[in-house]
Amino acid sequence: MKKQKASIYKCSSCGREEAKWLGRCPECEEWNTFIETTVKDNTLNARKSKSGLPQTFPLHSVDPMKGSRINSGISELDRVLGGTNGICASKEACGIMKNSAVLVGGEPGIGKSTLLLQIAASALTKGRILYVSGEESAGQLRLRADRLGINKDKMERIEILCSGNLNEIETVLDSVKPVLVLVDSAQTLFSEDAGSVAGTVNQMKFCSYELISWVKEHDAALFLTAHVTKEGLISGPKTLEHMVDTVLYFEQNDKTSGFSETDDCRFLRAAKNRFGSVDEIGIFSMGEKGLSSIEDTGRMFLVRREGDLPPGVATAAVLEGSRTILVEIQALTIPAKGSMSRVFSDKIDSGRVSRVSAALEKHLGLRLSDQDLYVNAAGGIRVTEVGVELALACALYSARTGLALPADLAIAGELSLTGEIRPVRRLSSRVKTAANLGFASFLGPLTEPPVSAMMAVKDIKTAIKSVYGSDH
Repeated sequence: MKKQKASIYKCSSCGREEAKWLGRCPECEEWNTFIETTVKDNTLNARKSKSGLPQTFPLHSVDPMKGSRINSGISELDRVLGGTNGICASKEACGIMKNSAVLVGGEPGIGKSTLLLQIAASALTKGRILYVSGEESAGQLRLRADRLGINKDKMERIEILCSGNLNEIETVLDSVKPVLVLVDSAQTLFSEDAGSVAGTVNQMKFCSYELISWVKEHDAALFLTAHVTKEGLISGPKTLEHMVDTVLYFEQNDKTSGFSETDDCRFLRAAKNRFGSVDEIGIFSMGEKGLSSIEDTGRMFLVRREGDLPPGVATAAVLEGSRTILVEIQALTIPAKGSMSRVFSDKIDSGRVSRVSAALEKHLGLRLSDQDLYVNAAGGIRVTEVGVELALACALYSARTGLALPADLAIAGELSLTGEIRPVRRLSSRVKTAANLGFASFLGPLTEPPVSAMMAVKDIKTAIKSVYGSDH
């Protein structure tokens, strides 16, 4: 007689498991959320002894190649996925970690499907690659591949499955045994074991967990795409981000910079990365041939203009992971329209803008509390690094006083609430990058040992005097 499969009852709201059906979940206190689920055999998850009990093993007996990486063939993606200190010293240093799962989130149409298909074509591996599409047909995928210029030799190793049914996907996985699994998207996955309604939170969690378990057991890697909400967060449960090893967000610039180099620019950031840094950023341009890596980003976010800078503009040398990028910081101050001043800033945290303006008002006597502050980073790049604060302070001072900053001046430094300019990481690298791009002077903090070819200042008062002279 065939052995009857065991089953449990799982809450579709919070995931709590019970041996029998309950009307109300003890965890989330929701009513009628328990769904009967078949228990799968997980004997592969632990090494068994002859007695059938789980058995431990010494760490030194683990094959170090199980922690090796697959080079994706896309330099900017490898940079974000990381390696030793986030720097790709060789093809093996960075890339896709085996036995791992990566979640890629982004707005519709930003290029998630294009990125996955390019990974499938460019990955430097001799193994098979499985592309699972629940959103596009096989014909649509072939048209996309032809448009991207993927040749037939690369297409031969890519297996296509146009289905979101988990049972079908697992059957194909066991048959093909791919080294790389690409699923587009997590919202299209469904399984009868997770309930009769497709697209629910429980479906996403259950199906994603099954796929993650498969790649970890079979020395493969998984990419999952997911849509984002209007707030910019991945749609679905937050636990989906906890289940994967890496969470990447695909962003697009606001197309307001006015120069062609960034009109179709995409930014890839890591919000979570168990195998590398979350400080790196990948920069791509979207064209007829899909996504192209942009590696020379030194002047990419600087507005090209003739003559002097207008008031309210400063050039900041900021770090994005392991490389220096020069970004134009723009500030505008106008009298407040109401009884309270407001800060309008989406590319730089508005809290940081408020702290910097408070420090200027306290230590320079520059009245900003009755002004509405508008701050922007040219090119649409979102700046989160603390080294932008001195440049932001100079831009706000310039906007409020109407005094323009020198066009050949680059700035980096952290501004404390006491008015001191504090050192920042890799300062000498920032100075060198600015000099290579034609900036004759650099304003930064005092360091020990001192950095050559830089105006070193200890506080914001000294910084303003160094730029404008002793009268300010």
